[in-house]
Amino acid sequence: MLNKTVLAVVIASTLGLTACGSDDDDNKVSQVNVDLRIIETSDLHANIMDFNYYSGKEDATIGLARTASVISEARSESANVVLVDNGDLLQGSPMGDYIASVGMSDTHPAYKAMNTLDYVVGNIGNHEFNYGLEFLEKAIAGANFPYINSNVICAKKEGCWNEVEFADNMFTPYIITDKVVLDSNGDEHTIKIGYIGFVPPQILTWDKANLDGEVEVLGITQAARKFIPMMKAEGADVIIAIPHSGIGSTENPGDPWAENATYALTNVEGINAIMFGHSHSVFPAAGYADLPNTDVEKGLLNGIPAVMPGRWGDNLGIVDLKLRKEDGKWNVYHEESQTESRPVYDTANKVELVEGEQSIRDAVVLEHEGTLEFVGQPIGVAAADMYSFLTLVQDDPTVQIVSDAQIAKVAQVIQNGTNEDLKKLPVLSASAPFKAGGRYAEGDASQFVMVEKGELTYSNAADLYLYPNTMVAVQATGAELKDWLECSANQFNQIDPTSTAPQNLINRAGHPTYNFDVIDGLTYKIDVTEPTRFDNSCTEVDADANRIVDLTYTDADGKEFTGAELAEKEFVVASNNYRAFGGSFAGTGSDHVVLELPDSNREALAEYITSESQPDGAGGYNSAVDPSADYNWDFKTITTNVVLDVRFETQDSELADTFVAENQQRVMVKLAKDDATVAGFAIYSIDLTTAPVAK
Repeated sequence: MLNKTVLAVVIASTLGLTACGSDDDDNKVSQVNVDLRIIETSDLHANIMDFNYYSGKEDATIGLARTASVISEARSESANVVLVDNGDLLQGSPMGDYIASVGMSDTHPAYKAMNTLDYVVGNIGNHEFNYGLEFLEKAIAGANFPYINSNVICAKKEGCWNEVEFADNMFTPYIITDKVVLDSNGDEHTIKIGYIGFVPPQILTWDKANLDGEVEVLGITQAARKFIPMMKAEGADVIIAIPHSGIGSTENPGDPWAENATYALTNVEGINAIMFGHSHSVFPAAGYADLPNTDVEKGLLNGIPAVMPGRWGDNLGIVDLKLRKEDGKWNVYHEESQTESRPVYDTANKVELVEGEQSIRDAVVLEHEGTLEFVGQPIGVAAADMYSFLTLVQDDPTVQIVSDAQIAKVAQVIQNGTNEDLKKLPVLSASAPFKAGGRYAEGDASQFVMVEKGELTYSNAADLYLYPNTMVAVQATGAELKDWLECSANQFNQIDPTSTAPQNLINRAGHPTYNFDVIDGLTYKIDVTEPTRFDNSCTEVDADANRIVDLTYTDADGKEFTGAELAEKEFVVASNNYRAFGGSFAGTGSDHVVLELPDSNREALAEYITSESQPDGAGGYNSAVDPSADYNWDFKTITTNVVLDVRFETQDSELADTFVAENQQRVMVKLAKDDATVAGFAIYSIDLTTAPVAK
């Protein structure tokens, strides 16, 4: 942060622009130096307020209301600042769901807030498509800044919205704006800044119901190589790429259809800075120090300044570029540039770093009140607590209740339908934990499901099922389901049964928890002494590895199916649109889809809770939904002659301690707090050498 003296100089220079000089003076000097600051929000996911709608409390760690204070701070430190947003803005919090459910009679609350902050451009994220193109069109019409995207193409012969013709870009692929800047002497210049946006091509899979037949996509690097030369030809002095895409492969960044392609973009000539997102992580950060040709001190990926500001407004991305005008041309000195991701909250010391902007809160006060009413609607009663503290190490009530709801919904639709072949097949469910301590290596100890027994509201259903996915079912064989589970089992590191050294059980850095599917209706064990057969994208890495053992299906008559008989048996698996159409996991993909329901998984969950609670017609309930886990999966017990030290992390709280003590299937012991590697987490040991306790 600048001191008052330096800040006064910046302000004085700004106020005296017309007296200081102009581009006409450039020929009098051989070199002009300009500092350009680009700041970024990304993955806000409709978290405008600094408020947790699941707990019903103010939350100092999230929200654009808090980020706005950091934006003001960052602007005060530099004379030349531009602000961009990188998408995933409209969906992801109860406020986003509330607006989607009641419709927009006015400007979307995200833009009511953002329009006060002087954004220069916004990029389209993949979750912008979750509520359909009509909703998206109406929403972004309320933005007082342009939107860009270079790789989504109109696929309708009769044309698309805003008179976009067939085969043309659905959005403006890039913009070039004139930016008046001050040089180091306080003189004024005009530079042309180009902005280009991208979204993962996987939107066609993830939102097939909304986009099928409406759009096609280009690969991210494919679009970059098409449009960036055009931007240079049109005179862009600086080109800023805004990919809604994570870092991706550094060893083989050539896949044009990669979901995460930021590193690949560093190989596209002409890009001067990359403001990225999508992965909900923070860059630069020490965890990326081992990536090839990556400087986490300066924030350079393959020599290009880059930043990724976390999620939900918890960080502001900042890139400070060094520009020099030499012989009439602006050059960007990447190696002299600097990036940072500046937080709103000190997680390690639990200290608020900013107070937040009341103007942002005031802008969305009506929508905030409406959201509170929306999430407070009662839907039923639960007979037991639902916490996800153990969801990565044993079968879990927060995943169980989702599976129960999905099976109930799909079975009901099949039985009420006319497809006699489907009626003959068993219905299973694939569900994964969405809130298991945060995504990827950094972790977030607040990110666990914590739903108490007793009356449940819609906010509880939204907490249990975080995303507005829609219900989709696939038909798969037992052999395919085994490989599906083998990919899920990449969630675990390989344990050496001969080692006495501490070993971490969870592969947090290499496998997102939303890809740890539990298939309910089957029973099985996971042998973590075996190497993994698949990586986190289900690409086979060891064909001889077999972690899934004792895989069994038991039918209603008690007959058990195992081995070759199970491998050939057909099943219907209830899941969501992301998984079912994804095609990565065995047994998924459009050729496997047999049911597409209009219901969201969250709606099916709320409906199930209500039906199991049996309303009495007088505002009460005759019974309660039972979310108890059926413990259909476990680890294979390890036989060894040494004392193993296998560990996992979960929340460090009295609530978690109590839950672990009362619900552990295997013996788990909390270790010294000093062993924890991330603030807010506790380290537990888990005994994989003795049989689990019967539940």
